[in-house]
Amino acid sequence: MKKLLSVLIFLMLMQPKLFAVQDVKKVYLNQAIDAALENNIDLQAAKLERNIAKNNIKTANRLQNPSFDAFYFLGAAGNSEPKQLGVSENIEIAKRKARKNLAESNLKLVEKNIDYTIFDLKMDVREAYINLVEAKSILDTLEQQEELQEELLKIAKVRVKNHNAPDIDVIQAEIALNQMITQVNSARVNVKKALSDFNKVINNPDNIVYDSMDNIFSEENNFQEMMTPPPNFDFPSFDEIVQNAIRNRYDIQIAKQEIDVAEKNLTVTARQRIPDIQLTGGYAYQVGSYTDSGNFNNGAYAGASLVNIPLFYNYSPEIQNAALKLKQAELKYESSKNRAVKDVSAAYDRFLTAADNLNHYEKKIITGSEELIETSKNSYEAGKSDITSLIVMKQSYKSIIIGYTQALAEYYNSWTNFLREVNDEKFTLPEDL
Repeated sequence: MKKLLSVLIFLMLMQPKLFAVQDVKKVYLNQAIDAALENNIDLQAAKLERNIAKNNIKTANRLQNPSFDAFYFLGAAGNSEPKQLGVSENIEIAKRKARKNLAESNLKLVEKNIDYTIFDLKMDVREAYINLVEAKSILDTLEQQEELQEELLKIAKVRVKNHNAPDIDVIQAEIALNQMITQVNSARVNVKKALSDFNKVINNPDNIVYDSMDNIFSEENNFQEMMTPPPNFDFPSFDEIVQNAIRNRYDIQIAKQEIDVAEKNLTVTARQRIPDIQLTGGYAYQVGSYTDSGNFNNGAYAGASLVNIPLFYNYSPEIQNAALKLKQAELKYESSKNRAVKDVSAAYDRFLTAADNLNHYEKKIITGSEELIETSKNSYEAGKSDITSLIVMKQSYKSIIIGYTQALAEYYNSWTNFLREVNDEKFTLPEDL
């Protein structure tokens, strides 16, 4: 018993350390992007590729290490032949420079991939942030509706108690409230998932939970905070956008750089057919007991030879494969340009549609909805309408508010998707916008 009590006391003392509450840091969108760029583990790992590529340049430009040679003849042959100590070195012909060019081209490819990773991370943070704010806004709307439904239930009970309404009004109000409670519970789960996805994108190894600023959907400067232009403007034409998009897109730049890598790889592969030169030199001597004159003789020796002569194998399969890889890279480049036009077109249409839908909500749907629901509630409380009409009206109002929230989130996400396709996070609109 004493042992068990000791364990419980120990766990109570250790509880703050074992179950530490994570720090919650509320951030705006631009702060979330900065946090991801600074802390994201995957990005840190990707950046290491740059150092690897730089080291590969040094490797490609290396000189061959020399060999130390010693010749000592035994038996009768040793009576007349000199002993030799020397060094041999292979000299590559037209290979080092080609390898270095290939490694430098690979470094440029790695840097473009890192730039693409950074850009893609920024877009992922934008989407995760928007999805989190959308989930929280929907939850806030449903919680408000739950409060209104509770108020409606109280009104129904008062009216039934005063014999101004049938008992069924209370039953209807309770059913509607219970339905709303289940929707609120589901919305809370959605917020937790969106929060988890948001922090998964930031991917900070420290014990910090990042959360979005609340109510950004209802603030006057929400478009500025979400780094998105307002929907009430004339967007530039598709023809004005697509050419710049093709120039800016990282996948096209990467595909073009892959052609350069493939060309230089073909050069490196083809130059394997060029023989190398092996130079040999060193010191040779004969002791006096093995010379005709009886004197100790010494001197030097030098030699040269061609090595790796493509006589039995001329590297044809490797050269053919390198040429095929170059062809693949060229086709990939053309495919990237072709797909880019279609991707930009789809993103362009999606954004314009989202802007149009949002304008409809703000100008034609949202206006008057709050006043309508308040009027309906007062009408029921005064006995001028039945509860069924009020419940239907409240459900319609809830659908309108949630639909507006989703339309706003779609507008933000469609802008992010547009930036992702044009590969320009600082896409500039005309100055008058």
